[in-house]
Amino acid sequence: KELEQMAKEQDRESEKQALLREVENHKKQMLSNQAAWRKANLACKIAIDNSEKDQLLQGRDSLRQRKTTKESLAESASNITESLMGISRMMSQQVQQSEETVQTLANSSRTILEANEEFKSMSGTIQLGRKLITKYNRRELTDKLLIFLALALFLATVLYILKKRLFPFL
Repeated sequence: KELEQMAKEQDRESEKQALLREVENHKKQMLSNQAAWRKANLACKIAIDNSEKDQLLQGRDSLRQRKTTKESLAESASNITESLMGISRMMSQQVQQSEETVQTLANSSRTILEANEEFKSMSGTIQLGRKLITKYNRRELTDKLLIFLALALFLATVLYILKKRLFPFL
């Protein structure tokens, strides 16, 4: 169709005629290909039908094949059953391991909660200790100041007494 459209759009008559002939050749070739395809398709269907008829006519051989097929199916079914049982055992083991893991996690969680409570109580004790140490540091400073003042008073008293005894006229 596109080639036919291009042929109609050509300016020269000779090119237009050549393209139209090309279009006709392609159409004929397409129709012959479709016919050949249909014939081949029909021949394949006939061949398939004939082979199915031959298989149906060979009834006894197919019974033997069915027996062997049934035996192989039974064997594969037993193999599948064994595989499923193995998978079931593995899943059971995995479930048991998961239960043990959950139990371990529960124990670990309990231990962590206990440690957390202990840390909280220790934190309170540490804060109380910090307050006491701060209080003792203030008392120590106050005691040093009082000792210094008492020493200064003592020295002032000693100097006053020495002054009165050694220099009574002053």
